[in-house]
Amino acid sequence: MEWLQHPALLWLIGAVVLAIVELALPGVYMVFFAVAAALTGLVGLLFPELGFAGQCVGFAAWSAVAVLIGKRWYHDFPVASTDPLLNDRLARMIGQVVTVVEPIDEDAGRVRVGDGEWPARGPGAPAGARVRITGADGTTLRVEPLSALSHH
Repeated sequence: MEWLQHPALLWLIGAVVLAIVELALPGVYMVFFAVAAALTGLVGLLFPELGFAGQCVGFAAWSAVAVLIGKRWYHDFPVASTDPLLNDRLARMIGQVVTVVEPIDEDAGRVRVGDGEWPARGPGAPAGARVRITGADGTTLRVEPLSALSHH
């Protein structure tokens, strides 16, 4: 167990553990620290006189470099999504036909979307009317009567 007393080997073990955590819980974040730990371990093997404190400083520096390179990489080569609107609930609502639950007069009212109600703005529409969502301003939906859209 004498090999466990070498901090550089502990960094390499830490790198493997971080890589396994990244594989088990994908979040594309632990991989940067795994790379930093691996580099710290390699530098520690090449320069054992660096000591543990120096290796900690090296790990911090390598972590910063790895995160910055990773951030740049994902900016330049974004991961394509099969559902780009997955986390944009309002954008997913555009085009839906919904029912007015509180009359829309003077540009204010409420509509039922699924099992909830949302504030809405648009041309006057009585309760019970069917309208189509055309956009959003903040959390207020912009709607138009179905008949108004068919004349465009």
